[in-house]
Amino acid sequence: MSGPPAIETESLQKTYGSTTAVDGLDLTVGSATVYGFLGPNGAGKTTTMEMLTGLVEPTGGQARVAGVDSRNRPELVGEIGLLPEEPPLYDDLSGREQLQFAADVRSLDWDAVADRALELVERLGLAPDLDQRIEGYSKGMSQKLAFVQAVQHDPTVVFLDEPTSGLDPRAAKTLRVLVTELADSGTTVFLSTHILPVVEAIADTVGVLHEGRLVAEGPPDELADSAAGTDVPTGAGLEDVFLELTSEQPAPDR
Repeated sequence: MSGPPAIETESLQKTYGSTTAVDGLDLTVGSATVYGFLGPNGAGKTTTMEMLTGLVEPTGGQARVAGVDSRNRPELVGEIGLLPEEPPLYDDLSGREQLQFAADVRSLDWDAVADRALELVERLGLAPDLDQRIEGYSKGMSQKLAFVQAVQHDPTVVFLDEPTSGLDPRAAKTLRVLVTELADSGTTVFLSTHILPVVEAIADTVGVLHEGRLVAEGPPDELADSAAGTDVPTGAGLEDVFLELTSEQPAPDR
């Protein structure tokens, strides 16, 4: 990894009462890479992303994203983009107005991001509907718009939670290509998804979260090496490794 990490956490923790959602998470994600963040429902993935994007304050530990303390949200928002599982879109706006609004929220002139935004809209096949009200959009159309909204300002780090949700196969393939292009152009992509073939195809590194702890990390084709002591054979595919590591078993010693 060259240069400072794009994402770095140390003993990051979040508890809600007696429940520990994230338990002492240590992450180092390099710049201009795609990091696939995997885990079953309830593993702590969403909570982790919320802490990294400044939406939730950690109970303990620390995190820095693009060199900014995650607790410093006013500075952080200028460096990141976020596509949550339920995108923040306004039904009364048209798609174009939504993108203009997103630019305005970041104190950016629409003219400064319009070329990039409209190119992405075109590539995702959303251009014919850009001036229609969002209330008439399908799930896939809304997802495309939310992706453009998350990256139109050329963020240093972008967080994508289930980005291909609702997309048809052609649009999902286009989005995968766009994610790869983002990393090639210098953006770090933190990708959370249940669609393992997507991660296997485009992630440089995969981290597997289980019960709030990182239980394995490495390139997708080498992740089986992180499963030492389990029944996963050497060279097993990502799906087999994931299922073994996240099955009900005692948490690994730390």
